[in-house]
Amino acid sequence: MGTFMEFLLNNNGGLILSLLGAALAAGLSGIGSAKGISLVGQAAAGVVTEDPEKFGQSIILDVLPGTQGLYGFVIALIILIKVGVLGGTNPTLEQGFFIFMGSLPIALAGWSSAISQGKTAAAAMSILAKRPEHVMKGVIYAVMVETYALLNFVVSLFIILNV
Repeated sequence: MGTFMEFLLNNNGGLILSLLGAALAAGLSGIGSAKGISLVGQAAAGVVTEDPEKFGQSIILDVLPGTQGLYGFVIALIILIKVGVLGGTNPTLEQGFFIFMGSLPIALAGWSSAISQGKTAAAAMSILAKRPEHVMKGVIYAVMVETYALLNFVVSLFIILNV
């Protein structure tokens, strides 16, 4: 029976690192999106309780933090395809390390920005509650946070596709 390092170095390390990267990309950005959507949903429930007609406008704000989870999911799928789980080839240890590192931008930025976007969108519910004709201003505030998740999605995408 070999050691753990032998296990990693015998054509398993690249796959393990790659799968860890896929899990982090999907998991952390998904956790952030769930938290962000929850924050907005709690604020929206108060607004809709007072005026049920504002449900449609509140949904626009509520779905915004969900995009980070989608970005992480796409990166995870690309990794799974690339490393053989869904049809690619088993990566070397070096390739696995690069794939793992490539997953980190969207994993970390997706997690953090989804929560921050949720807080911004939740605050924008006060615009919807008091001045519904100006709700798109609140959407713009929330979308500004999205920019950084999108930039990190592109970074992750470029790194992983070029391994």
